[in-house]
Amino acid sequence: MTAKIIDGTAVAERMRTALAEDVERFKAQFGYAPALGAVLAGDDPASAQYVRMKRRACEKIGIESITHEMDANSTQAEVEAAVRSLNDDPRVHGILVQLPLPAQLDEEPVLALVSLDKDVDGFHPINIGKLAMKGREPTFTPATPTGCMVLLEDAGVEIAGANAVVIGRSNIVGMPVALMLTRANATVTLCHSRTRDIPAIVRQADIVIAAIGKPEYVKADWLKPGAAVIDVGTNKIDDPDTAKGYRFVGDVDFEAAKEVAGAITKVPGGVGPMTITMLLQNTVKAAWRLTAEKVV
Repeated sequence: MTAKIIDGTAVAERMRTALAEDVERFKAQFGYAPALGAVLAGDDPASAQYVRMKRRACEKIGIESITHEMDANSTQAEVEAAVRSLNDDPRVHGILVQLPLPAQLDEEPVLALVSLDKDVDGFHPINIGKLAMKGREPTFTPATPTGCMVLLEDAGVEIAGANAVVIGRSNIVGMPVALMLTRANATVTLCHSRTRDIPAIVRQADIVIAAIGKPEYVKADWLKPGAAVIDVGTNKIDDPDTAKGYRFVGDVDFEAAKEVAGAITKVPGGVGPMTITMLLQNTVKAAWRLTAEKVV
C-alpha cells in the first residue's frame, strides 16, 4: 500500500487564492489593505527567512507588511516598545512576534503585550488558555497547529474518536496541536523526551503528528497500517549527491513510511506552506473584525 500524499502546497495555494479575493473585497469596502506587523529581534537565519517569506506571501495576496527589525543585543524594553507601537497603530490588524527571541529576552511578557484583537499568531496566554478549556473559543489559534488540522480535514481523516499521538511538546506546535486534536474529540497522547517506548505508543495511533525536530526519527515500523501522518519537521542534512550538498527532510522516514501510512505529508511541501497561509488567514480575519467594530 502506498499512502495518499497530503499536498500542503496545493491546499495552501487554494486557500491563498480565496484570501486574495477576500482582501480585494476588504480594500474595495474600506479603501485600504489589511496589514500584518512583525517584530524580529536577533540574528537567527531561520527566523529572518520566515519573515522574508511572510512578507512575500503578504505582497502576493495584497496584505501590507510592516516589520520592526532589531539586532541580537536588543533590550526587553525595546522589543516591548515595538509591540506597543504595533498595538497602537490603527493601520496594523495583526501582530507576529518571531520566536525564538534572543536568550537575554523574556518572551512571555512580550507575547502577553500583543493585543488580543491582533494576536494572529495565537500565542497570547489568554488565547492559549481558552484553547485548553472546554466551552471557550480562542480568538485565534497558532498557525502551524491550525495548518496541521486543516490538512487532516482536507485529506478526509476522521479525527473524532481517533487515537492521536503527538511527538514533541513545544509551545509552538506540540502542545497547541494536542489541545486542538482534543477539542476535535480525538484521544490524544503527547510524547516527549521522557516518554517510555515511543514506538509502542505510536503503533496504536490512527493519527501521528511528528514535531520533535529530529531527522527521520519516526520509522515506518512504528506506524499502524493506514495511519494519517503529519510531519512538521524541517531538518537540514548533508547530501553530497545534491547540487547544494544538503537537503531537507522531516521528522518521519518518508520513503519507508509512505508504504505503510494511509496518508502522509512530505517535506518540503507539506505543513510548511500552511503555516504562513494560516497566518494570512488570521490577519484577514482580524482586519474584518477590527474594522467592523470601528464602523459600528
